Amino acid sequence: MLTRKVGPFEVNAIGLGCMSMSHAYGTPDIAEAEIALHKALDIGYNFLDTAALYGFGKNEELLGRVLKDRRSEFVLASKCGIFLDSEGGKRKIDGSPAVIRKTCEDALLRLQTDVIDLYYLHRWDKSIPVEESIGEMSRLVEEGKVQSLGISEVSAETLRKAHAVHPMAAIQTEYSLWSRNAEIAVMDACKELGITFVAFSPLARGYLTGKLTDPAAQLEDGDLRLNMPRFHAENYAMNMALYAEYEKIAEDVACTPAQLALAWTLAKGEHIIPIPGTKHTDFVVENFGAVDVVLDEKTVAKLDELINNDTVAGPRYPAGVQVEIDTEEFATA
Repeated sequence: MLTRKVGPFEVNAIGLGCMSMSHAYGTPDIAEAEIALHKALDIGYNFLDTAALYGFGKNEELLGRVLKDRRSEFVLASKCGIFLDSEGGKRKIDGSPAVIRKTCEDALLRLQTDVIDLYYLHRWDKSIPVEESIGEMSRLVEEGKVQSLGISEVSAETLRKAHAVHPMAAIQTEYSLWSRNAEIAVMDACKELGITFVAFSPLARGYLTGKLTDPAAQLEDGDLRLNMPRFHAENYAMNMALYAEYEKIAEDVACTPAQLALAWTLAKGEHIIPIPGTKHTDFVVENFGAVDVVLDEKTVAKLDELINNDTVAGPRYPAGVQVEIDTEEFATA
């Protein structure tokens, strides 16, 4: 089994993103999620990712309830810094020490565990120095509530600031053929500092699976992707025009399109761990099969040329969300 390091842990090279079991991608199917979680552990997943945000606590509750008797079988990652504002009842970014502490303590109860193995700052609250937020998280490590720390969707500069306060085991950022922002500076910073890069949405939120051909028709009302510019009809049509050649490459490699996307991610560096998310048991199995797909340099180069920042239509986030994150952005013409 191909393994990779994240902080003090050695995990299998593909992890499981659990968000869509409770949040953002249509109506949850709890019965299917329970089956999928057990199947994941049965076939070898041992790095599971959740967050306080996902389902506003429901995803952590799901993992805690379903997997409490199998807690020793996996490395558990969760996140703080975005949750439900108890007063306003809306999603809120808050990196204040008091909120970080309460979010962690509540998460431990929801997850039915004594310790979270990897705890991320989900978003940097730009009203608070990142050093202050990470400082409080480091105290959670000292108290034994958390084993290692990470940060999500930040620039190389902010990553360095966080790492100077407490070693960052990982940074988690969107990364796939069509989301390459991390290649601007963050990837190099990770290599220099010995930080694992955890790639979320490595399947381009379903685009690289070939199963999502018409977002407007296939996605439920309220699905997060409907507000993302790349999934708008005019942009998606242009992006699907790239897909035919992509699918042909998958056929040449003798793997599924999803497995090709994950194999590409793994090929980009030994410090990278993709965490594809799904709420379907069949896709849990399919995605894990990508560990057996090895791409040669020619194939990686062909994929790089086909789908990249210059060939994809539309920004990855709407403007209102883009201002919340701190990742470097490619210059626009």
